[in-house]
Amino acid sequence: MNDRKPFPLHGDSSADSFFAETATRQRSREAEGEEASCKAFGFLRGVQDRALAVRFCFRNGNSICLPYTWLGPWEYNPSVGLLVKFTGDAVVLVLIRGSNLDAQVGGASVNLTDRGLQRHRITWVRQMDEDELRQAGEGEPTVDRIDVAAFVTQEKLREWVSKMAPAFAQGPLVAV
Repeated sequence: MNDRKPFPLHGDSSADSFFAETATRQRSREAEGEEASCKAFGFLRGVQDRALAVRFCFRNGNSICLPYTWLGPWEYNPSVGLLVKFTGDAVVLVLIRGSNLDAQVGGASVNLTDRGLQRHRITWVRQMDEDELRQAGEGEPTVDRIDVAAFVTQEKLREWVSKMAPAFAQGPLVAV
């Protein structure tokens, strides 16, 4: 018998308690020092710790949370950004633009790429506002923009990548 609760749907009365419980756990982890952050992203401090999902936060207050079980390949090109592929009910591409995305932060030897997303330690990534971007120190990771799109056909995926980040158009995330 499966004792796991299904993920609550929007409008479900159990959704409010689920999200309140999740926020409480998040605050508890931060207070206990299990989680740390820079201005661009948050991460689990423990080398063996793994997050269940990563949340992408936009300047307008909206966000999307994608499970790490859907995480597929990613490509990093310092001059363009980071393109991450999630595969679930549909293929979801997340294009993160910024600078120093591969830089380690906080003496914690964590970065957004191979020591973060690849190891399932990143808990959130957010677009920084203009003031934060101007105030960022040299070598500090910044996230200028996050674009997210879902695809049901490979053709639409290729079109989007060719338009949004042509440098990635020939890479493995776009290949059939």
